[in-house]
Amino acid sequence: MTAARLIELWRGGLHESTHLGHVVICDTEGVVEAWGNPGTVIFPRSSCKMIQALPLIESGAADAAGLGDEQLALACASHNGGRIHTGRVERWLAELGLEEEDLRCGAHMPRDPEEHRRLLCSDSRPCQIHNNCSGKHAGFLTLKRHMKAGPEYVEIDHPVQRAVRRAFEEVTGETAAGWGIDGCSAPNFACTVEGLARAMASFAQPGLGRRGAAQRRLVEAMIAHPELVAGEGRACTELMRAMKGRAAVKTGAEAVFVGIVPGRGLGIALKIADGGTRGAEAAIAALMVHLGLLEDSDPVVQKYLTGPIRNWRGFETGEMRRARGFPG
Repeated sequence: MTAARLIELWRGGLHESTHLGHVVICDTEGVVEAWGNPGTVIFPRSSCKMIQALPLIESGAADAAGLGDEQLALACASHNGGRIHTGRVERWLAELGLEEEDLRCGAHMPRDPEEHRRLLCSDSRPCQIHNNCSGKHAGFLTLKRHMKAGPEYVEIDHPVQRAVRRAFEEVTGETAAGWGIDGCSAPNFACTVEGLARAMASFAQPGLGRRGAAQRRLVEAMIAHPELVAGEGRACTELMRAMKGRAAVKTGAEAVFVGIVPGRGLGIALKIADGGTRGAEAAIAALMVHLGLLEDSDPVVQKYLTGPIRNWRGFETGEMRRARGFPG
């Protein structure tokens, strides 16, 4: 099976562009709906941070360090690097007796407009805490300290990453198809789109025992703190707010998006073939409408899918549409 037509762009009444991709909706029994090829192998990128955070809780490290929902949400986050994010990561590291230099994620300018402006106007350089993955890495450091393991926690053979790989393979139900290095220097394990959706379904309908408790805590933390998972103006934050606790969603680089719908026991995974974030955000919004979690008229759906495209002068120039047959 090839990639399916998911999202189209129209201008002047003519079809201009198409985003192709793969989408799978699973429950704990298997595939419920799919578009494209469920067996397509992808890197989940940051969409799987809740999987990477499982050993943090299951090992007892989170409880030993006294982590609460805010820290767990940040462990799942690709945040904007605003003070709401960096201040919390700074305190987290300080409580561990660690410093910014202990991180291995690298530094980049934050997406948060206020913090971006502050750094520029003060001629200051960003630090690793500004990295959108600093919460995930603070979680890795917490687990590393609990394990009494070495400092290079992003190495593929480090106990932290061995624990992450085990959890990843267990919840996806697949042996990792390979691995690559993510933007934050941590390993990212490959799986099929179906495997990623299966993993999200396990978060949506967690079982008993340590694994289920960890999954439940992570989903609850994301839903309780959408502003920490991404930030103002971001699709993850805005979609979760609009759904008022009915679902958690998380993006990843190269146009991956996942969804967790606890009330329905559904997990969603999608990958836009061209790597375009615009297509992924439109597709996840369409799926939330398809599942009855949002209405077409909701402002957040209008922003990412159904509203008009306007130019710099405010003129309406086009629109995005669901491709025929997607979703439903």
